[in-house]
Amino acid sequence: MAITASQVKELRDVSGAGMMDAKKALTETDGNMEAAIDWLRTKGLAKAAKKSGRIAAEGLVGVAVSNGRGVAIEINSETDFVAKNEDFQALVREVAKVALQTGESIEVVKAADLNGKTVDEVLAETISRIGENMTFRRLHVLEGDTIVSYVHNSVGEGLGKIGVLVALTGPAEKAQEVGKQFAMHIAATSPASLGEADLDPALVEREKHVLSEQARESGKPEAVIEKMIVGRMAKFFEEVTLLGQKFVINPDITVAQAAKDAGVEITGFARIAVGEGIEKRNEDFAAEVAKTLQGA
Repeated sequence: MAITASQVKELRDVSGAGMMDAKKALTETDGNMEAAIDWLRTKGLAKAAKKSGRIAAEGLVGVAVSNGRGVAIEINSETDFVAKNEDFQALVREVAKVALQTGESIEVVKAADLNGKTVDEVLAETISRIGENMTFRRLHVLEGDTIVSYVHNSVGEGLGKIGVLVALTGPAEKAQEVGKQFAMHIAATSPASLGEADLDPALVEREKHVLSEQARESGKPEAVIEKMIVGRMAKFFEEVTLLGQKFVINPDITVAQAAKDAGVEITGFARIAVGEGIEKRNEDFAAEVAKTLQGA
């Protein structure tokens, strides 16, 4: 019998299997949905759906750079053990390569080809094979004259817990040399933006409000308070903008001055740290092992 696209979609939604696997399962079972689910389960291809409710807050960042273009991706897993798994590391590395060629969004990368299957299908198969939930969570694309990458807590080429990309203009050899230093600085300090003009206006307003209230509690005249606010906001911009920060390699100068001294200009950056913004469950190791032994 003919298998419809809606049947394939329904089976994918229920089982978490890839499109081609869902279609094959329906073909093998003459379109019987329950039998198709059982077929997928016997092949070990329906496990991914069972894992999808679990929090994936560990994992790896992968970076890749070529010809003035760089990408940084984050793929999460449930435990740090999986981040050390060669299968998982290979997945992150390959997806980063695909993203470098095709990706402006996670959706585009998920639909792209990876060794004859879509990235989404390969991810689902890896979930089934390893037995943990995984999430392709973030993608940053950066372009410029020179793109330099850096990974912190590296577990392999282009893989680590923090991934940084920096875009620069200027002599290519010098940009590569100092770009690595700037990338390491970004990994350490996590600036909110390149410069003051790039900061989120809501963040600036919130900080100004807090600093204003603090200044007024001093009880000093309004004219003095205004100067206090201006000074404290200047300090804030110095702390949270890359160009305003003190350069970690030479704290006597700012990053902007370091770039100028090197004859280059930083035009953009991206930084991803594994698990940022994900609420993790607070469970001790013994409890985690107990849950595993119980088949949770």
